[in-house]
Amino acid sequence: MRLDLEGKTVLVTGASRGIGFAAAEAFAAEGCAVRLVSRSTEALAAAALALQDRHGATVETMAIDMREPGAVDAVADRFGGELDILVNNAGDIPHGTLQDIDAQRWRTAWDLKVYGYIDLTRAIYAGMRERGRGGVVLNVIGMAGGEGVIPEYIAGSAGNAALDAFTRALGALSPGDGIRVVGLHPGMVATDRQITRWRQRAADSLNDAERWEELTTHLPFGRLARPSEIGNALAFLASGAASYVSGTTLTVDGGLSQRRSAR
Repeated sequence: MRLDLEGKTVLVTGASRGIGFAAAEAFAAEGCAVRLVSRSTEALAAAALALQDRHGATVETMAIDMREPGAVDAVADRFGGELDILVNNAGDIPHGTLQDIDAQRWRTAWDLKVYGYIDLTRAIYAGMRERGRGGVVLNVIGMAGGEGVIPEYIAGSAGNAALDAFTRALGALSPGDGIRVVGLHPGMVATDRQITRWRQRAADSLNDAERWEELTTHLPFGRLARPSEIGNALAFLASGAASYVSGTTLTVDGGLSQRRSAR
């Protein structure tokens, strides 16, 4: 199967590590020019160097916090005129119940992941439509808002549900502009953030943080998902091989959510 992504230009937010970097690497491996946005200049430089060394990719970076006033316009002004694919991925919504997360913390989190996705999509979509050569918007969301809520992750569950609905609503009409809008709900992925949480659990329950992988054997395939598995799924969804896919989301969690729904 040919993905036919060579020569495309893709922008990935939250791109310096984890799922964002894995997505950038998947696209770079397919011959795409890659534009990386994240907050850390140093992390972006390391990510760009890795993509250039491994894949010979053409990489440009922009260090900016997407929740800051003017950030969306700055990113769109710099990269919007050349994009074929947008991957919305930046986010750091905290865990906690309604009582744990006050109004300001909730709004700050949503400014990055919820409104950040919506506002950047609005800006980039307009350019794609004006150029008239199509495009793809991919929203990395999370299964907490797709297949079920997590009560102890209320801000994230609510935000993910909003982005799921946003993706389906926009993607229902976007084919009229020759644009596809698709979401992806990753399950538990071996990102730095997730591994830190599992290491703490291992320290608490086994008195040894290094044994964290022993606690994941109940998960599908006995492990967390690899970031590359999510990146590869995003590359497929952006490709010509998925050219009739819009207004829907793909859950990549090894079937974990279906185990829960069957109980």
